[in-house]
This record gives sequence, structure tokens and C-alpha cells, in this order.
Amino acid sequence: MVFVVGVVLFALGIAASIALHECGHMWAAKRLGMKVRRYYIGFGPKVFSWRRGETEYGLKALPFGGFCDIAGMTALDELEPEELDRAMYRQKTWKRQVVMISGIGMNFVLGFVLIMVLAVGWGLPNLAEPPATALGDTSCVANQDAQGKLSECTGAGPAEQAGLQKGDVVEKINGVAVSSWAELLEQTQSQTGPIVYDIERDGTPLQVTVRPQQVTRLVLDNDTGEKYLKTVSAVGVGSDYYLPIQYNVITAIPASAVFTGDMFVRTVQGLAQMPAKVVDLWGAVTGGERDPETPISVVGASVIGGQVAERGLWEVFILLLASLNFFLGAFNLLPLLPLDGGHMAVTAYEKVRDTRRARKGLPPGSPVDYLKLLPATYVVIVIGGAYMLLTLTADIVNPIKLFQ
Repeated sequence: MVFVVGVVLFALGIAASIALHECGHMWAAKRLGMKVRRYYIGFGPKVFSWRRGETEYGLKALPFGGFCDIAGMTALDELEPEELDRAMYRQKTWKRQVVMISGIGMNFVLGFVLIMVLAVGWGLPNLAEPPATALGDTSCVANQDAQGKLSECTGAGPAEQAGLQKGDVVEKINGVAVSSWAELLEQTQSQTGPIVYDIERDGTPLQVTVRPQQVTRLVLDNDTGEKYLKTVSAVGVGSDYYLPIQYNVITAIPASAVFTGDMFVRTVQGLAQMPAKVVDLWGAVTGGERDPETPISVVGASVIGGQVAERGLWEVFILLLASLNFFLGAFNLLPLLPLDGGHMAVTAYEKVRDTRRARKGLPPGSPVDYLKLLPATYVVIVIGGAYMLLTLTADIVNPIKLFQ
């Protein structure tokens, strides 16, 4: 039941993010004297609508976006005589840019507010990850059943008894170099006698010998991708992680601003990697293992929201929703039509062109002919639509599972 509630809440969060994005465009356009004809959430058949003043507000059946219809957004729009002076394409450059950036800005503002809530309510995570083979807390060693549940255990485990500590970075296991947690786990589980760990502790190289315990654990069959129970060695230690830092309302403001900047950088890096993820997505659709770093659709994001809500991880829920808003904002900055960034690029081009014409004593040029840009726009729409369809298919046939 909690899972369903989480899915619904995250879907509503996505809808609210889109609604506020379009509100940003609408409020700015109205404030600057332009006419907003329609404001709708969703696409496809109309569910309901109402009119207030000169604007029609409504909801459509397919919750995959929304739109704000500003009169004269391009010179191709058909205008009523009374709309001509208020047409967007006839306004000053700075007004047109403000209208377009306001939708994007709304997503960043909403993301920042969510980060503030996270900072005060649960604390901000440290985005700088510890070394891949850094050791976390030590514990006793327990058996695992077929459902992945660990049995009860007490006392110090082999790692703690031997002197391994949180923060130790493992470099070798019985002389074999390890560079990831998966390699560390594999080497540890495969040993049958004492294990010599070559570690680095506060810059000092050390060797620690640990006598493991034999336990039953779920292990992954690399050939079939299935998990099965096997007797392996275990020492009772997990990977390292940084605890969140909690703030009060005042100190949360600068901390959230810095965190938002870091999130924006990571979002841009993620956008740059999206083309390279096509192969991984296709592999997931055709039966391969789903990489948790691959992009997700609205459906996939909502399912992940349900997964974290089911386990009471509401701080992760909020962070995911904030990340989504940063992604929406950054994605719309791309200088491609029909995205907001594409319209901003056209507006900027017209300004530069007219400035150069003015220096030559020439009048301003005509508005950019969007008909000539339609082929490039269609290419973006087709590629973007295909990518969305691929992510949606992957989320249906091979969804990301944060918890096994």
C-alpha cells in the first residue's frame, strides 16, 4: 500500500513540477504585458477546462507535460487584431528571454526549496563519495536466506577483531589488487583461509590479517544473472559512506545553495552522458542487466519513488524529486527547438543580427522564419520521442530496482 502511495505522490510531484514550469512562463508573460491564451497540464484529449479573464486553464488526458500558449510566440502564429501589439515575437529581446527563462528558473527554485526541506528535515548528503574500496562500519557475521534476509547475530565480527577500521582503504587482498567494492567482495568471499588485507589508513600503508567465518550468502551467477545461496567467507564489514549533515533554517540557506550548484554540475554531466546510455538502455530492453545509472522515464521515476517510500526513505524521495527538477531545468536550457533553450537561442540570434544591421545603418531584420527551422525541430522531436520510448520500455520490461 505504501508503495502505491509513493508512486502516486511522486507522479503528482512530477505533475506539479511541470505545472510550475509552465506557470513560470505564464506569470512572466502576463507580467510583461503579453497575452496568455491557454494554460494546460498534459497533452491529448481535454479532460476539463475553465476560463478566467483572457486565459483558458485546463487538464488533458496524457500527463506527459504541459504547455502555455502565449499569443505570437513565433511569427507563424495566427493573431487576432487586438493581439498584434501584445504578440511575444514583437516584444523587446529582454522580455522574451525573461519569459522563456522563467519556466526553467521555476524548476531550479522548486529544486532549491526541496533541498532546503531536505537540509532542515534530514540533512544534506555528501556528494563526494569515499574511495570505492573504503571500509565502513564493522559488524558481526550472519547467514542470509533465499529472500536476502540476514539472521540474528551478536558480538564482534572477524574484521573488528583483527583491527580493521571504518575509513580504511583496501588496496590488495592476499596480494590481488582491488579497485571496486564488487572486486573486494568477490575476493573476500572466495578465500578459504586467513585473509591478508593491504590497506591505507590516514596515508599510512598497513597489513591486517583477518580470519573469516564461513556463512551462507546470496551470490550472483555472472552467466545467468540469477542469485543463489552459497557458502562463502565473510568478515563483517560494509562499504564506507558519508553521513548527512543537518542544518537549521538559517544555516540551510547557504548550504543548500552550494548543494544546488553541485547538483546542477552533476545534472549537466549526466545530460552529456545521455547519448552514450542508448546502448545500455537497449541492452536492458533486450534482456541484459539494467544499469542503475541509465536514464528513466516518468513511469520509472514514479516506481523508484514508490520503492523508497515503501522503505520510509522520504529523504531519498525528496532528493529524487529535487534532482528531477534540476534535470527538467537543465534539459530545457539546451539550444534546440522546441525546447525553451531553442527559443532563447533564436531570440539571441535576432538580437545579434539586428545589432550588426544597426551598425551598418540598416533596419531590423524580419523575425526568424520558423518554417525553415521545422526540419531540425522535427529531428529533435523524433530523436527525443524515440529516446523517451526506449526509456519507458526499459522501465516496463526491466525496471531499476534500488532494493533486492
